Amino acid sequence: MTLPRDQRPAAIRAALEAALSPVSLEVEDESHKHAGHAGARDGRGHFAVSVVSEAFAGLAPLARHRKVYAALGELMTTDIHALSIHARTTSEA
Repeated sequence: MTLPRDQRPAAIRAALEAALSPVSLEVEDESHKHAGHAGARDGRGHFAVSVVSEAFAGLAPLARHRKVYAALGELMTTDIHALSIHARTTSEA
């Protein structure tokens, strides 16, 4: 089930906090930058996340992105069309 647009950033934040215990997390709704984009027609949004978590320790960038996608689960198919990810450990931040 798709969430109302104004609830999506909070849902993304909650999912990432629960799965990754981040020390820093920023969630930005960039959907307004993609108005009229073919991928925006289905109503899903464009988001950027910057997350700092020790859950990424020892992981390559692709594995970090997969961890974020897994944490977001169903939101990736119901509410998120595009996601920009900046995932770092505390020592990298």
